Amino acid sequence: MTDDISALLTRLANKDRAALGQLYPKVASKLLGLLTRMLGDRDEAEDALQEVIIRLWQRAATYDPQKGTAMGWVCAIARNHALDRLRARPAARGHRIVTGGEEMDVLDTIADPAMGVEDQTMLRARMQAVVACFDELPEDRARAVKGAYLMGLSYQELATKFDVPLNTMRTWLRRALISLRECLDR
Repeated sequence: MTDDISALLTRLANKDRAALGQLYPKVASKLLGLLTRMLGDRDEAEDALQEVIIRLWQRAATYDPQKGTAMGWVCAIARNHALDRLRARPAARGHRIVTGGEEMDVLDTIADPAMGVEDQTMLRARMQAVVACFDELPEDRARAVKGAYLMGLSYQELATKFDVPLNTMRTWLRRALISLRECLDR
C-alpha cells in the first residue's frame, strides 16, 4: 500500500487531479483517526482532514521516498497540522492526550483500531522499540521530546518548564532525536 501511496504522491506532484481522488480513500480513515485523537473533537478533525488533503496537494512535490515511507510522510503532514491547530487554541498550553478523563498510554494513542491484526502487531512491535529507545535517553531529555512531539509544546514552553535556555532546549531535542534514530536503526 505504501508503494501505491508513493506513486499517487508522485502523480499529485504533477498536479494529477485523478490521483487526489484515488489517494483520499487510501488515507482518509487513518488520518481522521490520528486527527481525532490529537484534537479530541470529531468535527474539528473532519475540518482538519480537508485542510490536510489540500496540504498534500500543495506539498506532494516535497515528498522524498529516501527519507521515509509515503504513509509516514502523509501522517507527519497531518500531525503537524493538528499541532498547528492545538497551538492556535487559547488554552493550548499544557495540552495532554486524554481520553475519558485518563491519560492514554503512548501505544494506545498511536495504534489504529481499524488496522488489521498483522499491521497492529507490527506497529505495536515498532512502538515498543520506540519506547525502549526512550528508556535509553536521560529522563529529562525523554520528557522534553515527549512534550514537544506528543503534547505539542513549543521550544520556549519546554525551556521554561525545564528551566534551561532556549538554545539548550533545541540542542537537547536535536541530540535526543539523533539518539532515538540511532537506537531504532540498530
